[in-house]
Amino acid sequence: MSAAAAPRAGSWRNALFVAPYLAVYLALLLYPLLAGAWLSLHKADLFGGEVFVGIENFQRLTRDTVFLQAVRNTFYFVLLTVPALATISLGLALALNRPTRAAAVFRGVFFSSSVLSVTIVTLIWRLVLIPDGGLIANLLHLAGRPPIPLLSHPDLVLPAIALTTVWWCLGLPMMLYLAALQQVPAELYEAAALDNAGRWKTLTHVTLPSIRRTIVLVVIIQCVLQFQLFGQAQLLTQGGPNGASRPIVLFLYEVGFRRWDIGYAAAASEILFAVILIATLAQYLTSRGKGAER
Repeated sequence: MSAAAAPRAGSWRNALFVAPYLAVYLALLLYPLLAGAWLSLHKADLFGGEVFVGIENFQRLTRDTVFLQAVRNTFYFVLLTVPALATISLGLALALNRPTRAAAVFRGVFFSSSVLSVTIVTLIWRLVLIPDGGLIANLLHLAGRPPIPLLSHPDLVLPAIALTTVWWCLGLPMMLYLAALQQVPAELYEAAALDNAGRWKTLTHVTLPSIRRTIVLVVIIQCVLQFQLFGQAQLLTQGGPNGASRPIVLFLYEVGFRRWDIGYAAAASEILFAVILIATLAQYLTSRGKGAER
């Protein structure tokens, strides 16, 4: 074998190690993405009948008041949850970034909710939120106040679901922040102490700039996750009252698996994909631009 052929053969052998991952990636991610985009251009049902209609499904979506309401609900939910998750988990991480047994116990307590399934989480919070005998209703009764219909009032239902989601999802971003905080060099804090920097100045000039990439990562991950709200809304409210808590993914489920209009559901899913992609890219490019200015 020639000297030129030997490296080429080695590169092929190395490619064999990557082949299983590529096969899974193509089969479970890339192919469904392309198939969904193609399906969105058809009028199709679960029985396999397909008629090419071009962009008609997307035109229908722009006139569908139920879909437009679901889009508004999803954006409102993301605005309620993502900033709260990013800031509350950061505060917890800063408070629990200590080598003490109590801090370790509290880290486990706050992370424990993240391992629960959405079914268990919604069952727990239904007992908290329902106006007939729920925890909040009982506390208001003790205070002499009437119960609040958190799950049946159109203005309160999404904040109630957001509260449930923040409690459920708080653990992962907290642990990401903790991992980043433990990587900040101690020399930076020693230099800040020598300069007589207070806690606030140390936080804003040392800690936050050092974990800026993790903050961006947390925001991007939470944007992707919260745009895909489904289980909490489906189990707590079924999208009610009057569609006030119906997100885009629940709309997809209802259209695709109840009305069997999977071409229309695929078109809505492509819009959701585009929204998530634009939101994450905007966040990434904005943070990257700020980092370049510094």
